[in-house]
Amino acid sequence: MDVKTHSFKLNGNQLKLIAIAAMALDHCVAVFVPQQIAGRWILRMLGRMAAPIMCYLIAEGYWHTSNLKKYMARLFVVAVISHFPYNLCFGYDVWHFWEATDVMVALFAGLAALAAFEKKELPLWLRLFFVAVCCAFAYSANWNYIAVLWILGFGVFHGDKRRQLAAFTAVAGLYLLQPFIYGMNLAFISYIRRFGVFLVIPLLLAYSGERGKKNKWIKWAFYWFYPVHLWVIYLINQFV
Repeated sequence: MDVKTHSFKLNGNQLKLIAIAAMALDHCVAVFVPQQIAGRWILRMLGRMAAPIMCYLIAEGYWHTSNLKKYMARLFVVAVISHFPYNLCFGYDVWHFWEATDVMVALFAGLAALAAFEKKELPLWLRLFFVAVCCAFAYSANWNYIAVLWILGFGVFHGDKRRQLAAFTAVAGLYLLQPFIYGMNLAFISYIRRFGVFLVIPLLLAYSGERGKKNKWIKWAFYWFYPVHLWVIYLINQFV
């Protein structure tokens, strides 16, 4: 049975703009707003919407791209370029990529995992092995293997929103368990903001399946806004 349709609809371009806005908000708040400011956690909770939307769009892109190799190459190039501003912006050593790196690495790994899993001519054990390798590759990235598994779930169940959202919720549950698995000492309010990932569900239900008006600016903004806005945040934080 299909998920009930809604009169409110969003196309791919609109989802991209929402993801970009949520991401910029989250990063600006993380860098510029002190921890003790009341309401900071609400803004960061809204920022949790960015990653699931980006994962959804990457999975959609897999099914709509005319050239998977070029698609993966674009993501890889942006991932490499973004490593430096991401680590500088959030105080990580730029040379220790195995300790921390940007979300684009996780998105690239997720696309690779989906592409490998969809090679039905390969035995299942080998496809699952490739998925595990991709999860390990993304381990140090922002959103790590969570992003990989979201992309895989969205992609494998493409066209079936009920199963997509079931897969999304299962992986989101793993995301909520991460602090306990890793023994992270998170403040309660910092943990609560993780529930912001579920704010994307109405947006994904409203997705019409249409890309929207062909617009090169929006297409490339989805890739290049990420490293550019990180450089801007870093420079402002350093000099202003």
